[in-house]
This record gives sequence, C-alpha cells and structure tokens, in this order.
Amino acid sequence: MIQSIIIDDNKEAAEKLSQSLNKYSEIQVMGIANNGMGGLDLIDKFSPNVLFLDIELPDISGLDFLDHLGNRNLESCLVVIYTAYASYILPAFRKKVFDVLLKPIEEKELDGIVQRIKAYQKEESPKQTISKKNGKQLFFINKYDFHVVDNKEIGLFQYNQELRCWEVIVANSKSPIKLKRNVKGNTLVSSDDSFVQVNQKFIININYLLEVIDNLCVFYPPFEYLNYVKVGCWYRRKLIERFTNNL
Repeated sequence: MIQSIIIDDNKEAAEKLSQSLNKYSEIQVMGIANNGMGGLDLIDKFSPNVLFLDIELPDISGLDFLDHLGNRNLESCLVVIYTAYASYILPAFRKKVFDVLLKPIEEKELDGIVQRIKAYQKEESPKQTISKKNGKQLFFINKYDFHVVDNKEIGLFQYNQELRCWEVIVANSKSPIKLKRNVKGNTLVSSDDSFVQVNQKFIININYLLEVIDNLCVFYPPFEYLNYVKVGCWYRRKLIERFTNNL
C-alpha cells in the first residue's frame, strides 16, 4: 500500500484530490493538512511514501517547505508539487521533486502521475535493498548493481540530503557507496548489532567508536578523519546503553 498525505490550504481542492486518489486501490490517503505546520505533523506521524504539496500555503511556500522536509530524513518519500502557476515547475524540479501537477487537476494527468509512482515503487521494491550472510552485506545501489561489504569494514552510514539516500563509508574506499533511495535507516540499524544511530543523519559502527567529546564522535583508525558526527540528545542514552551492552 502506498501511503500519501495532502498539504493544501484550499480544503475543497484537497478533498477533491483525496477522493480522486482513493479511487486507486494501491493508494491510501492518510491525512490532509491545510498549512505547513500541520503538514509536518502528519509527516512525522505517518512517514508517507508520497506527499502531494500545494505550492502556496498560508504559513510557508511549498518550495521552502521542501527544505524542512529534507531535514526530516524521509529517504524514500516522493513529492508531487501541484500549482496553478507553470512558472513554479522549474524551481520545483530543481528541488528534486518527483513530479508536478498543474491546477485545475485533470484526471488524465493525475492518472499518469499515479502510474509513474506505482512503477517507481515497484522498481524500488525493498525486497532488493540489503542482503546479509556470514558477516557480510550485499547492498543494492540500483536495480541491477550491488556491493558486497564486510561489516567489519563499515565505519558508518550517513544520509545524503541532496540525493535523499543513505551512503555507507567503508575502510579503504575513496568515496561513500550510495544506496538505493528506499533503504531506510531502521533497516540499516537492524542489519547488525554493531550499528547504532546517533542522530537523524548518522548510523555508526560502535566497534570503531573511541569516545564522545562535546557531543562529537571520535573514531579509531581508519575512520579517525570522520570528525563531524554529532550525537543527538535523544540518541545519547540509547548509544550509552548499546555501548554498555557490547562491553
């Protein structure tokens, strides 16, 4: 089931869009918000697969709202901007939205977007994201290609906001390995007991953690150069508990 939410200050338009989406058995509208703050609350509550976002909201523009969305590390959420003004199309795509829908919404155009969403979800099926065996993990980076990595070689996972995907930093690798966009943080954490999340953007291998000073992680070689990983307040106690359990 594809879970979606709608953010639109026009209640009538939002309800009409909801009714149109509910005609598709694969899509479930989890909620409607009429402003940006209400939309963020719904996002935090449901972590939707798809967000239908009006460009003009009473408390924030839809384009600025996307910046707040990126900070929430939604990973695989597809954003469909809809607006009555064609001038917003290019700025929207520069924000890496999935698609743009022009008002007044035509059923044919909406159907085309829904079909693209369904095709994307099928291609990015989570059954091919991570496989693990004998202390090694197989990370799919797209539909066909993958990397095999020993857990002992993994320093941390970091979330790339611009690309909206997780990356894995591996020993002796010149650059991070980008993972498929539908790989979720909790999947990475649960893939091995050594992995623990320290804030929304970082999951570390606790075996390389030397100390935490001023909320900054200090790592053993070969990851001593990773000097930018902060421990969030909410994650601090969990980190201590996990580290204590590993002693």
